[in-house]
Amino acid sequence: MGFEQELVRDLMGNIWNKKSLMQQEMVKGARGESFAVQELYRKGPLTPSQLASAMKATAGRVSTLLAGLEKKGQIAREPDPDDRRIVHVSLTQTGKERAEKQRDDMRDAVCWIFSQMGERRAREFVELSKEFTTYMTLCMPGKPRPTPEEVAKAFSENTQEVA
Repeated sequence: MGFEQELVRDLMGNIWNKKSLMQQEMVKGARGESFAVQELYRKGPLTPSQLASAMKATAGRVSTLLAGLEKKGQIAREPDPDDRRIVHVSLTQTGKERAEKQRDDMRDAVCWIFSQMGERRAREFVELSKEFTTYMTLCMPGKPRPTPEEVAKAFSENTQEVA
């Protein structure tokens, strides 16, 4: 392997060594309130354990996080009508407004980046990102590489999802 090793080194250098402020904020948000708010916005009411699983966090961490969001009036907790041991967490109107503002702010930032790149390069970047992430769903470190059939199936499914 020639160019592949060089590109992996360059990619990893860009990802890990030159984290932009936006990347730093995104990573920080993936561990906290921003992630929880977005997850609830996208999926609707969840149990604390479902949220912990999505965040890859402990129940204690999620409990603390939810207490903070509840104090800010951004979530509500309601017992399941069929099983009162189960609690469903949902966004309040204030929480929905926060989620929408976060999305709008991110969209505006990425739109600005695309405007700097120009339409042709931005479109090419998005198409290459789709291809790259499809391969990433198939190829795990330490696992056997996917067969040509598995690759073809993944790209077929990816094309159907977009259509």
